[in-house]
Amino acid sequence: MDIMTDHENPAVEGEDNALPTHSGFVALIGPTNAGKSTLVNRLVGAKVSIVSHKVQTTRAVMRGIAIHDNAQIVFMDTPGIFKPRRRLDRAMVTSAWGGAKDADLILLLIDSERGLKGDAEAILEGLKDVPQKKILCLNKIDQVKREDLLKLAAAANETVAFDRTFMISATNGSGCEDLMNYLAAELPEGPWYYPEDQISDLPMRQLAAEITREKLFLRLHQELPYASHVETEKWEERKDGSVRIEQVIYVERDSQKKIALGKNGDAIKAISTASRKELSEILEQPVHLFLFVKVRENWGDDPERFREMGLEFPRG
Repeated sequence: MDIMTDHENPAVEGEDNALPTHSGFVALIGPTNAGKSTLVNRLVGAKVSIVSHKVQTTRAVMRGIAIHDNAQIVFMDTPGIFKPRRRLDRAMVTSAWGGAKDADLILLLIDSERGLKGDAEAILEGLKDVPQKKILCLNKIDQVKREDLLKLAAAANETVAFDRTFMISATNGSGCEDLMNYLAAELPEGPWYYPEDQISDLPMRQLAAEITREKLFLRLHQELPYASHVETEKWEERKDGSVRIEQVIYVERDSQKKIALGKNGDAIKAISTASRKELSEILEQPVHLFLFVKVRENWGDDPERFREMGLEFPRG
């Protein structure tokens, strides 16, 4: 077992312009709420994936693009892997494993506080026969004693032959530079897939919907059930340099619509204000955001909604 600490620095030697370029895809997989989206945002250096307290926030594979030394690293933030119960759950888990199969490297992120219980144990079993190089990242190391971290790393490596084990904190960045150095060196030689200034392959309309969904969850995660969805229906660039965006929040019942609107519209106003502020910063232009809440019963069984989320609709 090869464990990297934040004191080692396997950086590539030589001048960047004298070295061949590297590029490739790194799939982040793990249980729900292990910190995958937080880590992707940390490694990319910008927000490309939404984060909330609610489990299974990420629903489809999101790609965040980072440049490190002479390498372009495309991180695939996959949905958390868990035991599926509904059709949407099955689509998300299938998407996560599909993202892993398409990657050059697989990075398993484990919450050190939760350890290898439940879903983490099942994921390790599923990784046994995956042919790609596999990296283990133990997250939230600032919350766990070092001797417990070493025991956890040893237990995981007994099940899966990981090429490297890193101990990191996605929140404060500890260990992340070593991780980036390793990934940049391990990716295959080849041209970059995306322009140097591109940080995500997510269409802006979809990113805008994700931002609003995050604000919805942050505001109402205790009250609003998981079955809600946001779509950007209109996007109008205006002559004054601003953009008008119309979005629909889909819920399954009238009672959920009342929660989303809030008393005297307070909830929807707060969600709109928070989303508009962040979108204005991302777009670097004024944003006029209009949110509507619609009831669509059983939207989780609607193939069109799955397509909007970038998921395949599971039959049966």
